[in-house]
Formats: sequence, structure tokens, C-alpha cells
Amino acid sequence: MLTSLFEFLCRFPVLKRLIWRRWYQFLARRFDIPEWQTMNYGYSALPVPESLALESAEQSERYGLQLYHAVAGGQSMAGKTVLEVGCGRGGGAAFLHRTGKPEAMIGVDFSAQAIALCRERYQREGLRFVAGDAEKLPFGDASFDLVVNVESSHCYGSMPAFLSEVHRVLKPGGRLACADFRDADKIPSWRAQIVASGLRIQSEREITANVLAALDADNDRKLGLMRKHLPKSLYGLFSDFAAVKGSLVYETFRKREMQYFLFELVKD
Repeated sequence: MLTSLFEFLCRFPVLKRLIWRRWYQFLARRFDIPEWQTMNYGYSALPVPESLALESAEQSERYGLQLYHAVAGGQSMAGKTVLEVGCGRGGGAAFLHRTGKPEAMIGVDFSAQAIALCRERYQREGLRFVAGDAEKLPFGDASFDLVVNVESSHCYGSMPAFLSEVHRVLKPGGRLACADFRDADKIPSWRAQIVASGLRIQSEREITANVLAALDADNDRKLGLMRKHLPKSLYGLFSDFAAVKGSLVYETFRKREMQYFLFELVKD
């Protein structure tokens, strides 16, 4: 019932933005769990699972960080300025900062509570976190070489507004590396929005099977976290949010009613 109501309310852009903001504010305020560093469905290479080298503190988030690696791992970051829009709990931005070694890495998120959590957890030179709106980014024109956006754009009220802002803050020749999901019948309109933004599609790849494999592999860990930190009254809501096996979200991926894509876009 809650999931159906949530989906209905998210049809209205203003309500959609408000609902997601309140949700992520609640998560950051209520669940300061050290082993919960990313908020995405993860990625597993197929047919042979990826064995990405991680630090010990990152091991619990292997599949979430492998998605970051799949999205942005092929991008050269050394000496560059990198922005993650929708940085959530900060684990992805911290991972890219450690592995990509950019000159500057900034994470921006609509949730001030999430940004406060990021600042508390990750205090490193060259890495900072800023509260801001994906549809009105608080940065000057041509500020970044690379923008990263992982499983966040489905929360925005206006995808064209977000893409316009990315185009504005990217330097000429800069890139947007992004990954997210949409209902299968919305994929053509999503692609059309990208084309209309002026960003050129350098590459695109459907990774639904990789995401589903990661959900399968990470299922027991997620259930363990739920049992440890949640009252039973919230199991149903969080099962859908985490896409555990048998949940509505998991089944829509399994039936391919919802599909997950990875894009690399260029500002010519």
C-alpha cells in the first residue's frame, strides 16, 4: 500500500522532489550505520563476477562500489575536477577520490542531513561535500571536467533541468558518467531528453542483468542489516527500497518491466 501511494505521489514533480528529500533526510538522521556507505542496487560483472580491490572498510559495500567503478572507473580523473550529483551517504565519492585521484572531488546532495553525515565521515584533503539542488547546481559555468551521477536522477522533478545544469557546469569536452533505471516504456523518452540537452551520447549500455546479479549476491547482507537496525513494522518499506528478493522492485527488474542503463555523455 505504501509503495503504491509513493509511486502515485511521485507522478507530480514538486511532490516527487519533496518526498525524496524528506526520505533521504530521514535515512541520514535515523541510520548512522558505518557499514552503510552507498545507496544503489550494485553491479556484478557477468559471466565472471568482478573482484575489485577494496580497502577493508569498503568491503561491506562491494557491490555498490562496483557500480561506481562500472560507471566512472574508465574515466581519467588524475589532476581533474570531479563532481558527483546525488552523493547520498558519501561512500561513492570517497571511493572515486581514493582510486581516481582527482585534483578536487565534490559531492553535492539535496539532503542537508546526508551532507552533514558525509562531512562527519569523510574528512580528506581534496574531497568536500556541499548541499545543493541537482536542478540548480551551486557552481559556476564550466567548473568540472567530469560529472558523475549514480542512481539518483529518477528522484528529480525535471530531468531536462538536471541535464541543462550538467551541460552548464561541464567544461568543453567534459563528460557526464551516469547510471540509473526507468520503466521499460520510459527508456525512449529518457534517451530523447539526453539528446535534447546538447550532451552527445558517447556510449550506452544496459546493465539490468548485472544489477540483478548484484541484488542476488548482496541479498543476505541487506536482510541482516534490516534485522539488526529496523523494527519489523518497517521491513516491508525497506524491502522495496533495498530491492531484496521477492520485493516489488526486485520483481520489476527480474521481469524487465524496469531496466537499468549506463551512459557516458560528452559536452562537445
